[in-house]
Formats: sequence, structure tokens, C-alpha cells
Amino acid sequence: MNAVALLEKYFVRNRISFEIVLEHSRMVADKALLVARRQRNTEQELQFIEEAALLHDIGVSRTHAPKISCYGNEPYIRHGVLGRELLDAEGLPAHALVCERHIGVGLTVQDIVEQQLSLPERNMEPVTMAERIICFADLFYSKRLGSIHCEKTVEQVRTNLLKHGEQKIALFEKWLEEFSG
Repeated sequence: MNAVALLEKYFVRNRISFEIVLEHSRMVADKALLVARRQRNTEQELQFIEEAALLHDIGVSRTHAPKISCYGNEPYIRHGVLGRELLDAEGLPAHALVCERHIGVGLTVQDIVEQQLSLPERNMEPVTMAERIICFADLFYSKRLGSIHCEKTVEQVRTNLLKHGEQKIALFEKWLEEFSG
């Protein structure tokens, strides 16, 4: 499976956002692979992690995010579920779940209800090791122009997560311990 070609398929009408999302996703994939190698994943697992990391933001292609040149109809918060729909339709259900479960450190039904997010009321927390690794790696990179190549510090990630509650920071701290060794 050629993840870059699949990503390009969904950004075919928007080269600028394709390049932004691809560059961001490459940074996430590289960090995820670094973490996964330390976890002694098999070559097959590493291949999946790379593909899924490259595709984790495919749903952005359907969102309205002018700062990254996306002019779709959906709110940005839905890019995970949109990505799941796209990749399910492509016959990639495991990759699809990575899309849905990578927002922040994951979203619970309680998060969705309390924040009145325009998302299906279901658990969207990373479950598998690959999902957790990609979600973790994604926390360190932005799609913001001018900072795509700048890895956030652990303190910057903590600060970003703080607005979503102490439990999100606690989960990040757990991953930091698990994945940094």
C-alpha cells in the first residue's frame, strides 16, 4: 500500500494542504518509528505504524481549516472521524481507527458530551500500541505554517494538554515514561 499516493488522492484538488499534511505526517511518522523501534516492534508492525502515521490526518482534506488551505465543509474537530470513514471505504480498518483515535491523547464519550463536540458519542481513545505511539508522536508536531519542522518540548505538550484537564496530562506522563526509555 502506498500511503503517500492514498493521501494525495484525497488532497488532489489542494496541493498546498497536501504538502502541509504530508510534511506534518512525515514528522509524526519519523517520531513514531523511533519510539516503535525502542519498543522492539516487528518489521510488519513498523510498516503499519509508518503507513498509519502518514495517513492519520487524511480526514483534514474534508475540513474547513483556512490556516492550512483547507476549505471543506466540515469542522476541523471531525478530521479524525472523517479519516476513519475514508480509510474504512478504502478497506483499511486498522488504519482508519488510528485516524479516529489520535485527537489529543484521545477522546472519551464524556469529553464529547461535556464539550458538546460535533462527533459521534463513542470512545475515541487509542487502544493498541500502534495507536498510542502515533497519538503520542502527533502531540509533538503542528501543522501550523512556520512550525511544521519544530518539535514541541515536553513542557509545551503539557501546556497544550492542560486546557483539557489533568487526566490528559496524566495519560501523557504515562506515555512519556513508557515511550522515552
